[in-house]
Amino acid sequence: MNTLCKSQRLNKQKIIEQMFAGGSRSFAIFPLRVIYLPAPDLEAPAAVLLSVSKRRFKQAVRRNRVKRQLREAYRKQQQLLLPTLEAKGIRLAIAFIYLSDRPADTAQLEACVQTALARIAEQINRETS
Repeated sequence: MNTLCKSQRLNKQKIIEQMFAGGSRSFAIFPLRVIYLPAPDLEAPAAVLLSVSKRRFKQAVRRNRVKRQLREAYRKQQQLLLPTLEAKGIRLAIAFIYLSDRPADTAQLEACVQTALARIAEQINRETS
């Protein structure tokens, strides 16, 4: 259960456009901006989009490394959020946008993702109860 399969990756253009057009919730935990939106037509309880700006990292190798670190951090920490979503019957689209122009170490990103997922779970519990 600790894998990140294809259904957990956000690739539906319609949902992505809705996330960035408005109506979604967002907050920042440096070096990440987290945006999430309830999306009932997703297959998995949570689908993730990872974004690292080409403007901040010119070389694809560096962009891909940061994305790989983010993906691994989410994969390890997803158990903080998934039980809450399954209990409430909610499906979420989540975007992690990397804001810094310097690569972060893996431990720092894992801590940021952990904090972000805990905050999302807390807000969902607050809204639905």
